[in-house]
Amino acid sequence: MTTYDDRASQGGVPARTESGAGRDLTATAERVRASVEDVIEGKPEVVRLALTVLLAEGHLLIEDVPGVGKTMLAKALARSIDCSVRRIQFTPDLLPSDITGVSIWDQRGGDFEFKPGAIFAQIVIGDEINRASPKTQSALLESMEERQVTIDGHSYELPSPFMVVATQNPVEMEGTYPLPEAQRDRFMARVSVGYPSVEAELRMLDVHGGASPLEDLEPVAHAHEIVKLIETVRTVHVSEAVRRYAVELVAATRVHPDLRLGASPRATLHLLRAAKASAALEGREYALPDDLQALAPPVLAHRLLPTSEAQLNGRTAEDVVREIIQHTAVPTTGRQSGYDGLDASAALPPRPLRSPRGL
Repeated sequence: MTTYDDRASQGGVPARTESGAGRDLTATAERVRASVEDVIEGKPEVVRLALTVLLAEGHLLIEDVPGVGKTMLAKALARSIDCSVRRIQFTPDLLPSDITGVSIWDQRGGDFEFKPGAIFAQIVIGDEINRASPKTQSALLESMEERQVTIDGHSYELPSPFMVVATQNPVEMEGTYPLPEAQRDRFMARVSVGYPSVEAELRMLDVHGGASPLEDLEPVAHAHEIVKLIETVRTVHVSEAVRRYAVELVAATRVHPDLRLGASPRATLHLLRAAKASAALEGREYALPDDLQALAPPVLAHRLLPTSEAQLNGRTAEDVVREIIQHTAVPTTGRQSGYDGLDASAALPPRPLRSPRGL
């Protein structure tokens, strides 16, 4: 099957180019990736998705069974970057003010003094987020969307870069509060770590058997470098045809008979931003439909609600997203060269899902 990379080599689309900023991005991202993979064995696609979300200015939800390294992944990513990190252990008695902060009366100054909460960090690790009450979970809404916290009528900006990495356990549901749709929609992507292969688990025993590799993990990138990389990702070009393809993928979830709730316009924006970050990580200055196809399941599935009939038939949201990808026409290349060589009026027939490198 002919891919976009094949057509690029034939002159149908612009060949992969890498500016100085692009080389800096790939070099820095490679250092962070290698650092995290020193801790997380055998999961390169999960590590790459976490990096993609970071550079796309999103938030990551890690959902899996106990003991597969959810919190370890979040900690490894945080420690690989020289930035402020705070960890919040979500429990039923956690209060919203524990997260956002509180104003305390200062007797000496005769005024209220704001004491910042745990959310005031560049990378915030929320462990077992679904164990806190909905009232406490809602304390994250403003910070995740607007990157600020409002207390007593005063707004306080959060540092940059800012990323929330939350974990939750989908099997032990006693004493938990499922995340509401508004909260889930603010996470750019959801990822499951999964069990390692036999070889990866054997390597894990060698590395983790004596001591935790997190103890020796040193930062390989500074926060200001990540900010520059985010600015580089913002400049990645997305043609009109690719933008239209993203809208069509998301719009298809809103009319699918197996879904009672489709993806929001925010999901379209997150999908496009993630595609730009993925393209930048591959050294491209433009996004392709392949980026959207690879990222659609982790970006869209956690926002969708299957119908009761679909659940009885064993259909998951991921299954529906993959079906939509297979049945949505892919934009093809026009004759003119350059980024906008993707012609919105010409389309390839639907094709099976293809994953670019690492996803």
